[in-house]
Amino acid sequence: MAALAVQDLAVDFGGVAALAGVTFEVRPGTITSLIGPNGAGKTTAFNAITGYLRPRRGRVTFDGRPLTGLRPCDVAGHGVVRTFQKTSVFPALSVRDNVMIGLHLRGRSGLLAILAGRRAVAREEVQLAGDADGIIAFVGLEHRRDAIASALPYGEQRLVEVAVALAARPRLLLLDEPAAGMTGSEKDRLIELVRRVRGQGVTVFLVEHDMRLVMGVSETVIVLNHGRVIAEGPPAAIQAHPDVIRAYLGSARAQA
Repeated sequence: MAALAVQDLAVDFGGVAALAGVTFEVRPGTITSLIGPNGAGKTTAFNAITGYLRPRRGRVTFDGRPLTGLRPCDVAGHGVVRTFQKTSVFPALSVRDNVMIGLHLRGRSGLLAILAGRRAVAREEVQLAGDADGIIAFVGLEHRRDAIASALPYGEQRLVEVAVALAARPRLLLLDEPAAGMTGSEKDRLIELVRRVRGQGVTVFLVEHDMRLVMGVSETVIVLNHGRVIAEGPPAAIQAHPDVIRAYLGSARAQA
């Protein structure tokens, strides 16, 4: 069974089809990339999958359970968690506090218990702080744990965002252009991180423009153009696909 199944997904903006009947699957335990030229519909697909857009037609399921029509928080409750094109960290808070906010979604203490200052709340805070430190170390930012998020280099802010997403214990992690603004060495760290996330049993689905990253980390690549899937397969097949070369890779090579 596919982890994520998208069937005949259609989204329109002002009469213009952003997605025109898109169908694809993401297999469990894999790293899959969604690529295509600017305006191809990649982020629109992510938004429709995660509840930020309601499609005109089509169906999205995760582990056989329907996601279509659910609110983003309910989609996340099913284990489908995402990041965004632009960093969405809390800029005035430390790295640790950013991750703690993500972890509090898993906390059991209610508002009254917190206001009453019960011992169970204090114990839970200690547990969550330890969990936060573990996640921060996992993404390679233990030396930045107490730094204010807005003071970090942009590439490290992207890693903080991934850490916050991991705090929600995703079963499917959607990364929207995670390498945007990163240096070459930061992208190398990201590739290794994505592989380690998959190694923890999390299925990874990413939108990315950096072809070196996509071809280096993905097991399956899905290509969109003008709101339609034009190719799907392993990286080597995608690189040689004539429609992909014309629509995307070819234009990139022409600019190189």
